[in-house]
Amino acid sequence: MKLRAGEMRCEVTVEKIAVAGDEGYLEPDSTYGTAQVVWIPLVALAGSPPVGERFPATIQDVLPSRAESVTMGLSVAKNQSTLRMRYRNDITSAMRVTVHRDSDQIYSIVGGPALIDGKKERIEMQLEKVSS
Repeated sequence: MKLRAGEMRCEVTVEKIAVAGDEGYLEPDSTYGTAQVVWIPLVALAGSPPVGERFPATIQDVLPSRAESVTMGLSVAKNQSTLRMRYRNDITSAMRVTVHRDSDQIYSIVGGPALIDGKKERIEMQLEKVSS
């Protein structure tokens, strides 16, 4: 069963971490400075639409939609969601997802990505938005 465009009601940007900064800061024997961590969007695969960093997807909140925990003395609310999108082989759990709805929301990938039905057509991943 293929994921149809009509079923994908939102757009997401999948971002990977990169290190930027002055080349002198990034030298292994450098004793000064700090590298800057930045997030860069994945590009479209060949044949994808021109706005490649945004991908159509479906996102659904996991019930119960809110869980709370105490981390380092702070009460933290966790919102978990399930994201489904067309298959890509370059997404890992070390990346993050920005969901473009009324306002952009950033989620960590906490589970997956995993193939749906064992076919290379769709993937599913668990996301978590943490706010305090």
